[in-house]
Amino acid sequence: MSEAKLILIIDDDPSVGRATGSLVRSLGFKAETFTSAEDLLRCPRLQETACIICDVQMPGMSGIDLYEALTAQGSRIPFIFITAFSADRVRHRAGRKARILHKPFEASELVTHLSEAIQGR
Repeated sequence: MSEAKLILIIDDDPSVGRATGSLVRSLGFKAETFTSAEDLLRCPRLQETACIICDVQMPGMSGIDLYEALTAQGSRIPFIFITAFSADRVRHRAGRKARILHKPFEASELVTHLSEAIQGR
């Protein structure tokens, strides 16, 4: 039996992180939550990660800054961005094919984006 894929979730609102983590676990994945991008960068399991679900607007390093930092290091981990703001800024920096969920989002939207990210579409 294969081991469940690891999904990392970053949101500065702990309740959003917990809820998203619960949803991801209910889909059969492992999930670890973080309240900052800086905390995620210290995660020893980063290389095992199948996808990162990340809030865009956070104190300190933003979700887009985190994406750019990991990409500059050669990471190809798929990202799903969560934002309450315009998607244009995210697409400008992360690319036109960036996966973006707008707050508040439906669970089914996350499921679709996560499935596509894991399958490489």
